[in-house]
Amino acid sequence: MRAIVVGGLLFAGTLAPAAGQDGAPVARSDGGGMTLPRVTVATVDWDAARAEAAAPAQPPEGGGAPEQPADLLTRLNAAAAQTFPGIGKSPVPVLLPVDTAALLRTPETPPPAEAAGFRLNFFLAGPAGYDAAFLLSSAGPGAREDRLIVLSATAILYDLDPPIAEPARPSPELGPLIPGIRRRFLESYLRYSFERFGVSYTVAMLCTDGPPRGRRIACAQAATAIVAFIKALHVVGGTPQPIAAGVNTIDRPTAESPDFTYDPPGRIVRNSGMRGLDGKPDTTVYARIRFPLAQAPAYANSQSFLNWGNCDFTGRVGFRPVKGAPYRCRVNAKPLVFDESAPENRSYPWRDNFCEHRRFFVSQCPGGEGHQGQDIRPAHCELRNAGADRCAPLIDDVVAARDATVMRLPRHESLYLYVNAPGEHLRLRYLHMYPALLDEAGLLSGRAVREGEVIGKVGNYDRIPNGTSYHLHVEIQVPTRDGWVFVNPYMTLVAAYERLIGGRGLEVDEVDPPLPAPEPEPVRPPDAGNPEPAPAIIAGPETSHHVGKRTRLKAASACTAKPAARSSGRGCRAARRAGAGARAKPGVPKLGRTTPAAGARQGRVGDHLRESDARPEAGHHGL
Repeated sequence: MRAIVVGGLLFAGTLAPAAGQDGAPVARSDGGGMTLPRVTVATVDWDAARAEAAAPAQPPEGGGAPEQPADLLTRLNAAAAQTFPGIGKSPVPVLLPVDTAALLRTPETPPPAEAAGFRLNFFLAGPAGYDAAFLLSSAGPGAREDRLIVLSATAILYDLDPPIAEPARPSPELGPLIPGIRRRFLESYLRYSFERFGVSYTVAMLCTDGPPRGRRIACAQAATAIVAFIKALHVVGGTPQPIAAGVNTIDRPTAESPDFTYDPPGRIVRNSGMRGLDGKPDTTVYARIRFPLAQAPAYANSQSFLNWGNCDFTGRVGFRPVKGAPYRCRVNAKPLVFDESAPENRSYPWRDNFCEHRRFFVSQCPGGEGHQGQDIRPAHCELRNAGADRCAPLIDDVVAARDATVMRLPRHESLYLYVNAPGEHLRLRYLHMYPALLDEAGLLSGRAVREGEVIGKVGNYDRIPNGTSYHLHVEIQVPTRDGWVFVNPYMTLVAAYERLIGGRGLEVDEVDPPLPAPEPEPVRPPDAGNPEPAPAIIAGPETSHHVGKRTRLKAASACTAKPAARSSGRGCRAARRAGAGARAKPGVPKLGRTTPAAGARQGRVGDHLRESDARPEAGHHGL
């Protein structure tokens, strides 16, 4: 694929990328710990795209080349625009499951929104490429995200560190049709990626890499759907046009803030990372966004490993569910109190928690697993009464970080904001707002929002109301050769917050004070030897980054509400086993191995907050 590699747009002054020893551009810092994203810009072969679009409508006679009318793409764009608005804005050839020949024969008849077993849910074309999402036709009104086939095509690829995951493999089903097509299970999505016309395309589905679990689709089923989808793709539009080579994402105030401080990226709470590893020290500002909370001050830090946190089910020592009671996380021994309103939760400096202990696949984290995004607490914490240990939800406004288009299914917590602008292509995801309120506001797929527009309230929704602490979870994903990948949003949020408060923050690179030696996580034998099985993880209609906690939350609340009953009762015994199972991980293999050891599934399933993350990214067991 012919391409141009750049470290952002070539600006005059200190932000212009410099040439490395091999002559390749390198990302430059602003002098204050921030760097521009590195991107690769495609060179599109439009002649090949026109030829492919013309072939089905005008088959060659006597073996000659098909006719290539100069206005072919213009006619296709006009015919398809009623179903796919703005299709002509794409600077790359648009492939969709549409019969191109029928579209050219009857351009007055728009292509159907449902065809070949797929129903259109989302479409957005712009200066950086296009994105589309189709539901399987079998998906009913309560469709889940694992019934979505997500197609992305981009003229701008972000150059990231190599992912911590198994390598891509050839596709035996599609290799003869599309040379070089690759299949990969990455960050809980089965992905088929290929290059055509000099452009990178990826088709992906959320799935579990193994047998179906709960209501989650297995990757073997996803593979069948993806292969059928790719075989139905045809050139339907797009317009040749210049492609911007990047943007200046760094715009810091000159004045210094009197109080805002932040820890360096990658500095997570001590011993709160996966496998004892630290975070991802990524200094990249991936986009110039508006800070997602309407008002300052706000505090980016950990929800699980600060006061009132659950230590991500790694174990709590001395824990009593009484407001102000002291305890600590077993893995790092940091002193904590059982009170969400504790001053430490709402104070500077900020702290990164992108790679904090979570059982989500995150290919840019050192251990291959992590948190996926950054948690942000508002300044307010309204307690219901003097004895309350929780912050009330729905007080602070959440705003759109950019001009964007929403992708969201009804009744779902996950809200994606797709940004497609000159020189940049990314998507953000917000979590923990209340789905019913999002539905009432009409924040569903296709809704356009403006930067700074209020789109909801900060909540504590995590599959159920009050399922987590009062905060907003924010993620950033960028397109790569393998589709959308999580990147650390920390420095992007630092830059956005500085603009909100009108002052430049101070990075504090201080060593954490010494803590008592942590206790090792207790290891429990597999559940098979217990007289009673642990409660099953029940999948619901939501697909958030905390799927799987509902059973544990309900069981835990039942036991903690009545201390006297904690020593007996089926529900409390099951809850204790579920908590122990979340900590025990006997036989879990390292990433890259193809066969989990015996007992690995029992040990990990309770701690994985997505059902599809119940095993490492190793081997397509269901394919």
